[in-house]
Amino acid sequence: MADLKVTFAGVEFSNPVIPASGTYGYGREYECLYPLSRLGGISVKGTTLHERTGNLPPRIAETPMGMLNSVGLQNGGSDKFLEYELPNLAGKGTRIIANIAGSTVEECAELAAKLNGSAVDMIELNISCPNVKQGGAAFGTDCTVAGAVTKAVRDASDKPLMVKLSPNVTSITDIARSVEANGADAVSLINTLLGMRIDIKTRRPVLHNNVGGLSGPAVFPVAVRMVWQVANAVKIPVCGMGGISSAEDAIEMMMAGAQTVQIGAAIFRDPYAPVKIIDGMSEWCDKNGVRSIGEIVGTVKPW
Repeated sequence: MADLKVTFAGVEFSNPVIPASGTYGYGREYECLYPLSRLGGISVKGTTLHERTGNLPPRIAETPMGMLNSVGLQNGGSDKFLEYELPNLAGKGTRIIANIAGSTVEECAELAAKLNGSAVDMIELNISCPNVKQGGAAFGTDCTVAGAVTKAVRDASDKPLMVKLSPNVTSITDIARSVEANGADAVSLINTLLGMRIDIKTRRPVLHNNVGGLSGPAVFPVAVRMVWQVANAVKIPVCGMGGISSAEDAIEMMMAGAQTVQIGAAIFRDPYAPVKIIDGMSEWCDKNGVRSIGEIVGTVKPW
């Protein structure tokens, strides 16, 4: 059988498949379906320094080939994560990626420092959040601000640092280079694309927040393009995500340059999606003479 092990930002994963933050909670609901050790890792629900109640409903809506969400980072805060969720995940035989977010640079750095001595294997910094000190613009839409928050988190923690990039920018490669220059060990992309739907009966947006993040198969071609661009622009490893729904999608994303992949919206349709993708990747490798999954990374041949 093909070897699916990968070493990503210095951390060894048993396979490259990771449920994406916000789509898998903390793994509790899935433990009755299959051992969490089947997964390469888990990017846990986005964690903030203090508890957040999230946005008002409705905050999730289906769209053709995808979904819109405006959950608003609802979570119990860092203390609950460290005292309740993390101990349950530790020892389950999978890598734990702590997805963190904050409203200021200082808040992100403080949260990273709290996680520094914990059992998490990696920090994933979400820079798609609004920076309240910069008028509400997302950290990830400005090279200087993205670099500053990355450096602050890097200085606050010794954990391997992956920065999750927003696709809602003019040039994602410029943002990727900025976070690389400021200490990121890896990047993950793409986060959701900003979208909107309107109920023509009520003439109101379908989401209470008016706009939300679009994910699912509809965004997959955009994600592949951005992963390919970033993988060719930086020297640090790339984790690809955005609409991956099958083993073939995951393989395509890795051929574009991703060393690991995250599965998100597909889990809502099929909770077994991550393990089916792992098994499918193994079968594909065996059929195609690939002995190690790392052999396919970045092998796309542009015209």
